[in-house]
Amino acid sequence: MYEQIYALAGPIQTYRITGDVRIKNDADATIRLFDKFFFDPEQGGYYSHIDPILFSADHESLGENAERKNWNSVGDHAPAYLINLYLATGDQKYADFLEYTFDTIADKFPDYKNSPFVQERFFRDWSHDKAHSWQQDRAVVGHNLKIAWNLMRMNSLKAKPAYEELAKKIGEIMPAVGSDVQRGGWYDVVERLKSGDEETYRFAWHDRKAWWQQEQAILAYLILNGTVGGDANLREARQAQAFYNTFFLDHDEGAVYFNVLASGTPYLLGTERLKGSHSMSMYHSAELCYLSAVYNNLLINGREMDFHFQPDPTNLPDRVLRVSPDLLPAGSVRIASVEIDEKPYTDFDADALTVRLPDVQGRVKVKVRLRPVAKK
Repeated sequence: MYEQIYALAGPIQTYRITGDVRIKNDADATIRLFDKFFFDPEQGGYYSHIDPILFSADHESLGENAERKNWNSVGDHAPAYLINLYLATGDQKYADFLEYTFDTIADKFPDYKNSPFVQERFFRDWSHDKAHSWQQDRAVVGHNLKIAWNLMRMNSLKAKPAYEELAKKIGEIMPAVGSDVQRGGWYDVVERLKSGDEETYRFAWHDRKAWWQQEQAILAYLILNGTVGGDANLREARQAQAFYNTFFLDHDEGAVYFNVLASGTPYLLGTERLKGSHSMSMYHSAELCYLSAVYNNLLINGREMDFHFQPDPTNLPDRVLRVSPDLLPAGSVRIASVEIDEKPYTDFDADALTVRLPDVQGRVKVKVRLRPVAKK
C-alpha cells in the first residue's frame, strides 16, 4: 500500500499545476485498487499489504504482514496525494475519503492510557500488533508529529473537536519525549513504554536524527501555530527550523543529509551517506519547503505569495482553476491579483480562490498572488 500511495505524490502535484486529466485518471484507478483490494469492509481501514498475484490480504505469502493495518496504509493517503487531489478538483468524494481517513486515525491510533505515543500497527480487528518486524512496540517520533499537522489541515476543511484536540495533545506531549531538549532536533525511533524505573523512553537503536523526522516537527508546529496560535508552538517550530537549517543542509555540496549524530555532525556511513536512496528522494524535502513557505508567509508572517500554474483550460471543468495552496482556515487568504501569460487578468473569485480561465486551446501561464486576510 505504501508504494501505491507514494507513487501518486509527484504526479498529483504535477496535476495541480497542469490539470492533465491523464494524471487524474491514474489517481482514480489507484483509488479503485485501494477500495477493491486493500479496504476492509467489515472492520474498516486499509490493509498494509496484499499478495501481488492473488490480490488477497490474508494469503500465507504475506507472512507477518497478512491482515495487518498501519499508519502508512491508513494515514499516508492524506499528505502524499489526497489533500492535493481534493484541492485540485474540489470533488466531494475526495473530501469524504479524507474525513474517513482522519476519523479512523482519531478513533484507533491514540493510546494515551499506556503511552505518550500513538499506536501505529494493528491486526485486522484493530487490536495492537506489538511484535511486528523491526517496530515491535516502538514509536516512530515523526509519525506522531505527522498525525498532528495533517489533522490540523483536515480541521480546516471540516472542523471536528476530535481532530483539534488530538493534534494539540500531540503537540504538547511530544517535545519532552521525542526531541533533544539540550541540543535541539528530533529523534527517530524510541520504545513506546519505559522499562522499569527509567526516566526516559529508550532509543530503539541509536540517538541519530533523520532528515524526515525534522520535517514532521517543523510542519507540526508551524501548522499548529498558523491555525490555532500559541507561542509554544511557534517556539518549537523555530527551534526545529534552526536545527534543520544548521545541520541538515549541506552548505558545501548542496542537498540534505540523511542522518546526523545527536550533536548535529553528519552521519556518512553505509546507505545513510547518500542523499538519494531507496528511502530518500525529493518528497519530504520538497514538501517541507513548500508547506513551510505557505504557513510561514501566509498564516504566520502575513506576507503575500505568488503561485504559478500552466494548465490547458480545456482540461478543467468549466475552465475553473483552483489555486488554494493548502487546506487553510476558511477566509484566511484571498486572491490579490492574477496574470495570464504575463498580462493582468480579472476573471477570478478572490474569496473562493478560483480563476476562470479564458476559452483558448493550449496551455496558459497563470500567476496568482495570494494575500493573507488580517485577523480580527
